[in-house]
Amino acid sequence: MSRVLGLLAAFVLMGSQLAGCASFSREDFTVAEAERAALGQGSDIRFNADDPQAALAFTAKARAELEKSGAQQFDILAISGGGADGAYGAGVMVGWTNTGARPTFAVVTGVSTGALIAPFAFLGPAWDGQLTAAYAGGKASDILQRRGLGLLFSSSLFSPNRLRQLVEAYVTPAMLREIAAEHAKGRRPLIVTTNLDTQQTVIWDMGAIATRRTPKALALFRDVLVASSSIPGVFPPVMIPLDDTGLSPIREMHVDGAVTAPFVSIPEGMFFWEAPDGRALKGRVHVIVNGQLDPAFAVTRGRVTAILARTFDSMMKSTARTHIAASRAFAERNDLDFEITMVPSDAESGSLNFDAASMKRLFTLGRDNVIKGIAWRKLG
Repeated sequence: MSRVLGLLAAFVLMGSQLAGCASFSREDFTVAEAERAALGQGSDIRFNADDPQAALAFTAKARAELEKSGAQQFDILAISGGGADGAYGAGVMVGWTNTGARPTFAVVTGVSTGALIAPFAFLGPAWDGQLTAAYAGGKASDILQRRGLGLLFSSSLFSPNRLRQLVEAYVTPAMLREIAAEHAKGRRPLIVTTNLDTQQTVIWDMGAIATRRTPKALALFRDVLVASSSIPGVFPPVMIPLDDTGLSPIREMHVDGAVTAPFVSIPEGMFFWEAPDGRALKGRVHVIVNGQLDPAFAVTRGRVTAILARTFDSMMKSTARTHIAASRAFAERNDLDFEITMVPSDAESGSLNFDAASMKRLFTLGRDNVIKGIAWRKLG
């Protein structure tokens, strides 16, 4: 009996230690304190998507820089979330290069898995090899690293270690130097996270972060990518520290951008905006949906991962359809061409299916469909 009690005590002690490792305490702070701290971090590197003044100011500045560079047309690329189905979007980018028709994008936005694709898409075809390796080379096959016993006390099913290692392997000082150089030309790579404290969509100007050229900037760049890719329940949230403002330290809790926005072709604060007469630039909006949009029947198994995957897919489909309608209406009002590509409804896919062979098939499908000219659908 004493042995059983000893084992039970050891189990409880180990559980307490695991809980201490997996959980963290947070200091309370007010909205005003958070807003002041965010300004201290730098209003040039982020804004809330539902803030129309911030969105308009950002857009006006980007437009002025594009016009200064002599650009007559701008292309926006928005890459959605979708977990492992991001292999499709990666294939689309590589296939687009092969057609010789891939634009140089003025703006690239990424959400969740789209956030991981976005830096490569922004930097252009020279980075296709690394994009291919990341999504079709088996690099992500072990990204869902189980926690074991620690799961009992954790904020997520899986450890973030593999995801962070993948981000750190590709997001290097060399990548940030190239992004900073393109940022100086007026081009903008934007990544989306969800701030759980404020329940708002946050848009990060990754070019502005890269321009800071410090180890702290590299760490923030990586944190934002990991946060944008951290599906709640699957991976833990990312705590992003705000600069010291003389107040108590403030760390915001950020998770997957797809919680609030499946993709961002325009900030939600500008959904009903219309360019003044004579001020519209000729442009095109391209949206890559890393998933399927039509509802599909399937018996959902009673496992946590299966339920999470099915729930995530259902959420993505519903919100993506709504955002597509809003983006299309915006494009029509402002004389923008609008086109979209998505995973075909008859393809085998799954947001949490990181099997190397499955991801390679999706990558090949995206690449080949673009080359065949059947991937893109024009709307409006």
